[in-house]
Amino acid sequence: MSERIVVLEISGLEALHLAGIVGQFRDLLADSQADDDPAVARLLPDAYPDDEAASREFRRLTGGDLLGRRAQDAAVLLQTLGLDGGDRSTEDDPDATITIALGETEALAWMRTLSALRLVLATRLGIRTEDDHHPDDPRFGVYDWIGYRLDGLMTALDRR
Repeated sequence: MSERIVVLEISGLEALHLAGIVGQFRDLLADSQADDDPAVARLLPDAYPDDEAASREFRRLTGGDLLGRRAQDAAVLLQTLGLDGGDRSTEDDPDATITIALGETEALAWMRTLSALRLVLATRLGIRTEDDHHPDDPRFGVYDWIGYRLDGLMTALDRR
């Protein structure tokens, strides 16, 4: 594990919710094909925007590796969160504050996973532009919360 560069604080309840969302994300990555799911396709770069056939071939050749790395990042998040079957348990006190010290490798995995989660949620919610985001609609709450956590992590990384 690398030198600790960021310390996050999260409530036990938030940790449980985040673990659930990240677990669903890993399942999505394992079960989906980019051609079948627009949210998964959004996680893959469009290498040739003017050539759909070449882009499809690029995704076919590289998509598995890219999605595999996203799944590894999600596993790192769950491991450092302590909710991957490890010894940390928030079930006894969901209001407890959990302190998580992250090294550079873990912090970057968290950042990539939270960003990918927002892309998937944005696709599911139909967010393409800022005008498509409706903060008064409760369906956007998880999207906003993950953005809040991502912003806090990025701010902490900038300060180091």
